[in-house]
Amino acid sequence: MSAPVQPVVLPLSEIEPLVDPLELIEVIERGFVLYSQGRVTVPPVGFLNFDDPPGDVHIKYGYVPGDDVYVLKVASGFYHNPSLGLPAGDGLILVFSQTTGALELVLLDRCWLTDMRTAAAGAVAAKHLAPDSVECIGIVGTGVQARMQLEMLRHVVDCSRCLVWGRDSAKAAVMVEEMRADDGIQEWGLEVIVAAALENLVPQCDLIVTATSARAPLFDADLVQLGTHVTAMGSDDHGKQELDAALLRRADVVVADSRSQCVDHGECHYAVQGGLIEEDQIVELGQVIDHSAPGRAGDHQITVADLTGVAIQDIQIAKIVREALGLQRAVV
Repeated sequence: MSAPVQPVVLPLSEIEPLVDPLELIEVIERGFVLYSQGRVTVPPVGFLNFDDPPGDVHIKYGYVPGDDVYVLKVASGFYHNPSLGLPAGDGLILVFSQTTGALELVLLDRCWLTDMRTAAAGAVAAKHLAPDSVECIGIVGTGVQARMQLEMLRHVVDCSRCLVWGRDSAKAAVMVEEMRADDGIQEWGLEVIVAAALENLVPQCDLIVTATSARAPLFDADLVQLGTHVTAMGSDDHGKQELDAALLRRADVVVADSRSQCVDHGECHYAVQGGLIEEDQIVELGQVIDHSAPGRAGDHQITVADLTGVAIQDIQIAKIVREALGLQRAVV
């Protein structure tokens, strides 16, 4: 009997150079189509929740039938960590052979791959749902994901102005200064400004991204102007909520990365449970991408994307790394 092949173990420093943002956006886009076409096996998300100190762990896993591999991802967020001088998130991705079940690849990414695939999903949503001409981007939040959302949007949106708001105005100011110094933002030519209040940001922006851990709506639905697209990233667990459920009722199009997940624990959950929309009014992002369901039909419409994070994103980004190492025949 042959000895089992030892898995390749990659630290973050060796993972980062293998992921190209433009390729990632395209691969995540294709992944959403595969998911909505029913060509992916993705069981329900596993959750671990902690109160003291507060934190949560998400376990996502699945595979594309016919691929070489299946993937299991563990990602954590412990919200007091920054006060201890530690990153809020951590995690890893395990890649196994679909043929033998053998562990092939251990990606010790410290949650970076999760952050990257999440930011890429925001870019995909904006690519297909934002108005053709974006006058001002609004970023709500000051954490890692808020920054990465803005960085990834430059690949799909032509815009010259961005407003940033955070609960902690000092953190918002630091983020803005760091974004102004970012080479990609400078190349984009984006003017990044701190918003004094959400009530000032929301009416001025026609592409808004919320990336917070909020547990109550951040702003009133009536503040959103006609023609605006809103992408909500934060409601990835039970009890989290960023948007006023009335905004989903106002919206002309409500899009979910996964209808079943979003009705269970996303922004859609509150709108459906409150009787403001019906579940069958929600379309999936993959359906919008492949034109099997309508997306934005005009610049006067309000659109909302509810993104809870789907395992196909983890599968796709893990396959990018695996292919870059020469271990995979092709990314589906």
